[in-house]
Amino acid sequence: MVMNNKEIIRRNFSRHAYSYDYYCGVQRKVAHKLLERINGKRACRILEIGCGTGNYTALLRRRYKEARLEAVDISEKMIEVAKKKLKKSGVRFSIGDAPALSNSNSFDLITSNACFQWLADLEGSLTKYKKLLKRKGAIAFTVFGPLTFHELNIALRDVCANSVAAERFMSLLKLKEILGKNFKKISIVEKKYRENYRSLTELLFKIKYSGIRGSVAQNNIIFTRKILRRLENTYGQRFGAIRATYQVFFCVGFKP
Repeated sequence: MVMNNKEIIRRNFSRHAYSYDYYCGVQRKVAHKLLERINGKRACRILEIGCGTGNYTALLRRRYKEARLEAVDISEKMIEVAKKKLKKSGVRFSIGDAPALSNSNSFDLITSNACFQWLADLEGSLTKYKKLLKRKGAIAFTVFGPLTFHELNIALRDVCANSVAAERFMSLLKLKEILGKNFKKISIVEKKYRENYRSLTELLFKIKYSGIRGSVAQNNIIFTRKILRRLENTYGQRFGAIRATYQVFFCVGFKP
């Protein structure tokens, strides 16, 4: 059976749903910064796309105590964890990509943290989400950029002529183009986060258990002991340590 990208992503996140929170440090930091960027936006009805285990959902609930908050995710297991975390919160969880477009002009705010880089057609999705927004409603999301894991990418190219999938994430210029097609008063801010690891294995575990296994398994790389040693040596020569950079774009736009 051949799986499409959405099914691969769903399986990866579902497989590690109960360990995700231990490994998602960067995503947590980004969630707090995203909330700061929309803190002045009033909203009575909110839709969160790709809620995962509900960490950003909990921040939204605390910030918008009276709002009707809906959260969706393609992973049933992730939703399961989020529901346990937000019992009696009044958040309405559902499995899928987004509510049916029959709910047009329903939301004051559509938001998503560290999810949209996995959408096969971000431009088409933004067009659909625009239809779900009320007039003057806002969309606010974070998305990882192509420099994410660039250290690992350099090491892989040196050792085995391979690369990470993250290098194909959307660039800043392309994001500006497609966001500007559907929204006005757009804002995109770039921020980079860096983490250090005791070993390459620790970094690979972080990638695997935070649900983004495809970032390095995209090209069927087999991490033998020999390759791991060579990669670690290359890291040491190139960067002096095992580290990873996360390039994040904070994007906001308003519906005309």
